[in-house]
Amino acid sequence: MKKITLALLTGSLLVATVQAQAEDGLAAIKAAGTITFGTEGTYAPYTFHDASDKLVGFDVDLGRAIAEKLGVKAKFIEGRWDGLIAGLDAKRYDAVINEVGITPERQAKYAFSKPYIDSKVVLIIRDDNTTIKNFNDLKGQKAAQSLTSNYSQVATKYGAVLVPTDGFNQSLELVMSKRAAATLNDNLSFLDFKKHKPDAKLKIVASQDGNAPSAILIRKNQPELVNALNTALDEVKADGTYKTISIRYFGQDISK
Repeated sequence: MKKITLALLTGSLLVATVQAQAEDGLAAIKAAGTITFGTEGTYAPYTFHDASDKLVGFDVDLGRAIAEKLGVKAKFIEGRWDGLIAGLDAKRYDAVINEVGITPERQAKYAFSKPYIDSKVVLIIRDDNTTIKNFNDLKGQKAAQSLTSNYSQVATKYGAVLVPTDGFNQSLELVMSKRAAATLNDNLSFLDFKKHKPDAKLKIVASQDGNAPSAILIRKNQPELVNALNTALDEVKADGTYKTISIRYFGQDISK
């Protein structure tokens, strides 16, 4: 009798575990009718606030389009870049959509959707700086970076001394004020910045040959959610939604 009771208890625990895992992924999102994304809200043109203070951007609009394909609504929780992944660990949201670069270190701890954008890493300095001409010149120089970003890893690889920042805008401010010699970031973000601030005393002096794909970041062991996100990405590209969003923010179809 004890053995039967133990077996039933074990079986119940197993069912509860499976249900808990399901509730942590796609099933929970469908039940709630909402997929919650963590995002920065200060990283144009990907995730930022427009003149009316509405949260917009390439990643934001893409997140909303993906949610629509999943048959749910999108909700966004904003936070500083260095805390976004910690927020995912704490289950404050279902996924992070914020130009998260795919790195081996992140792949060891998290799951990714398929890449949805591919951009170049560029080296940004003041326009009157004649010392730094390429990535090798970063050795011993101060680079303003978010410490948990893939750009900080590239800067470290070239021997730069990191100056911690809260994000892209602060990094540029430190370079302009000469508190840092350089910053590494995404080429499309910098081009958008220069479009709005053409007189900013900054320039790109080098770009990395290798590309930097970004994807939606989620917690491990959620294959159904990964598959659903990948299917949704395929659908928004196939029906022209992705093209419309990319033209809205970049002036061209970046899916090609």
